[in-house]
Amino acid sequence: MNIELALKLASDREIFPVVDKILEGERLSFEDGVKLFNTKDILTLGALANYITEQKNGKYAYFVINRQINPTNVCVLDCKFCAFADMDKNSPKAYEMSYDQILEKAKYAVDNGAVEVHIVGGLHPDWDFQRYLNIVSIIKKNFPQLHIKAFTAVEIDYFSKLSGLSYEDVLIKLKEAGLDSLPGGGAEIFSPSVRKVIAPKKIGYQKYLEIHKIAHRLGLHSTTTMLYGHVESYEDRVDHILKIREAQDETGGFTCFIPLAYQPENNDLPVYDYTSGIDDLKTIAVSRLLLDNITHIKAYWVMIGEKTAQVALNFGADDMDGTVMEEKIAHFAGAKSPTQQAKERLIRLIKEAGKIPVERDTLYNHIRVYE
Repeated sequence: MNIELALKLASDREIFPVVDKILEGERLSFEDGVKLFNTKDILTLGALANYITEQKNGKYAYFVINRQINPTNVCVLDCKFCAFADMDKNSPKAYEMSYDQILEKAKYAVDNGAVEVHIVGGLHPDWDFQRYLNIVSIIKKNFPQLHIKAFTAVEIDYFSKLSGLSYEDVLIKLKEAGLDSLPGGGAEIFSPSVRKVIAPKKIGYQKYLEIHKIAHRLGLHSTTTMLYGHVESYEDRVDHILKIREAQDETGGFTCFIPLAYQPENNDLPVYDYTSGIDDLKTIAVSRLLLDNITHIKAYWVMIGEKTAQVALNFGADDMDGTVMEEKIAHFAGAKSPTQQAKERLIRLIKEAGKIPVERDTLYNHIRVYE
């Protein structure tokens, strides 16, 4: 739907002043964000978000040939929403990979055309900082062409405690070992009251943003995320998004914002429903409209499913992530999507959405445009 038709059909007069601000290029406020989340006029919301997306990226929609590697699920934290981690290293579910196993997965990625490995995992109680440095260095030594996107801010904080080094020194050592960028996991929802419920032992938003800002100053780009659909409110979501916008104003180092839909199975959080398609689309659209200083918004097919992710390309998203090759974290929690995606399937999904597929690298440099 084009923007002119959407505005003619708009049914929610409450958002008319917000629409005017969007079309005039004005920055939206907290109150504007809450109004947009509360509107039932989902088609107008989608048309506005798509209008802004196409201003930034034209008809391009991105994907990357990548692989996830999760070296261990043994973790000292006990996040209520997490079905992946296990605090007991002797549990039948617990695992830890050897260096050879990690290299085998990296080789598989390279053999299948990957340009990126995405490494996150548990905070293992018996691994020292050197173990994590070695994971980066052996991959970079054996596969120098791979972009290594590794370790969330939560992991960086843990490495600092393990080593006694500052955040900056930890990041410098990781960069020297071969780290190229940081993933955005661990943000969850910034609201302190919500974090007390879902992840009481995890670092707060101040440390999360501090670590990313330091990384940006060191020349390391990163993505950033928001976990939604559990016990948070619309106000919590808007507050979270605007805190990210403020940090981006300062550093400009976030390449992409990724809304992550809560997966309700096999965890200790008393929330048992999956997010709806409407909520997924609304969250992506509002994120696009509020985050005027972040170029890319991702529709993460792993968590919202490929069909909703495809529709989201007309609701403010311009990126579908990538092939992934082996996703564990969301699937431990009941994700219904495949654990990997074929490149040809991503191209088809993007074309069917009326967009132009672009194979990219981690930093959104074009590898191939599929006109």
